[in-house]
Parts: sequence; structure tokens; C-alpha cells
Amino acid sequence: MRTSNLLVIGILAAVPAASQSRDTTARPDSASQSIELVREVFSYEGAGRDPFVSLLKSGDVRPLIADLKLVTIVYDARYPARSVAVLRDITNGKRYRAKVGEVFGRLRVTQIRPREVVFTVQEYGYERQQTLSLAKQEETP
Repeated sequence: MRTSNLLVIGILAAVPAASQSRDTTARPDSASQSIELVREVFSYEGAGRDPFVSLLKSGDVRPLIADLKLVTIVYDARYPARSVAVLRDITNGKRYRAKVGEVFGRLRVTQIRPREVVFTVQEYGYERQQTLSLAKQEETP
């Protein structure tokens, strides 16, 4: 497995060299020497995870709270932990049956009330609560 490629660049530079002639005075002589620079280049060839790719996948982030619509709630007043809420994702039509404690992407169902569901949203290391309510019922005269 090759983890790095070596790139060799040769640069010619004029370096003055001191040379002595037959007499005792020193004269600069223009001689050229070659200097090699070595640069290390990395390439990832499928061995392990690429560190430059995001750890978050779009499926891990979905559904967003704005994409969910609360369809119905089956509320058990005697045992609220048995209550169930039905949610629908308006972007793709997927339905979710939610109970207290379940996690959908970054959303955790915290509480189910008779007409609303409370979510804890985890974003960027912080948690906030957001509520989805059932649509208001129209009264017929």
C-alpha cells in the first residue's frame, strides 16, 4: 500500500564559488550547482475513512422539524407513556409512529400531550425543545 508519492523537483541555481588562482587573490567563479527539493504528497486509496469527508450523512439529519406534520395523537390519560403520535414527512410522504423516547434523526420525542408533541432537537452540541401541535378543529354550528 502506497501512502505517499515523492515528487522530486530539481532547481538550478547559480552559486558563486570562490576559487584561488595562481596568485594569492581570490576571484569569484560563476559555477552552477543543482539543488533537489523533496515534497511529500498524500493520496487515499480506499484504506480506511477519508478524513476530509463529512461524518454527517444527509439521512442522519432527516427528518427536520419543519418537514413534519402532526397527523393524529392517540393519547392514553391513564398511562401517558403508552400514547402514540402519527407524523408525516411532507417532503417524501413517509409516516412515523412516535412514542416517548424515540429518536428520528436529530429529533427525540420528549413528551406526548393530548393535542401536541414535544421534541428535543440536538443541533451543534446544543439541545432545544420544539412543539408540534394538531391543526385546530373547526366547529360546526
